[in-house]
Amino acid sequence: MKEKLIDLLFKYKNAFSTDKEPLGAIIGHEVDIILNVEKPYPPLLRRPAYPASPRARESLEIHIKELMDLGVLRKVGHNEQVEVTTPVIITWHNGKSRMVGDFRVLNTYTIPDRYPIPRIHDILTQLS
Repeated sequence: MKEKLIDLLFKYKNAFSTDKEPLGAIIGHEVDIILNVEKPYPPLLRRPAYPASPRARESLEIHIKELMDLGVLRKVGHNEQVEVTTPVIITWHNGKSRMVGDFRVLNTYTIPDRYPIPRIHDILTQLS
């Protein structure tokens, strides 16, 4: 059983992130996020930027550039109506940083997937 799991993980190794590859990527699989257009949108989901130190701003710029290079983020024009969140930099005790955003308001407009990704616990139970 352990061998089967290792083979399966190796087969789909690109779906997981590592230190060398920060984002997992499943080629040929896209996820559509459907927004509820019947629910009235708030006038503006944009919020002013949080105050940040020069060090945090530098980290933020690095994270944004990495995500743009990976194709996860793209620049938008000033006239585009987009739903965004204000990013925040979290710095760990080891000095590494991570960019986070609060998408709770935007998430209230998404329609839940009727067939979500299976839970790892359920998959492991099926394999045993």
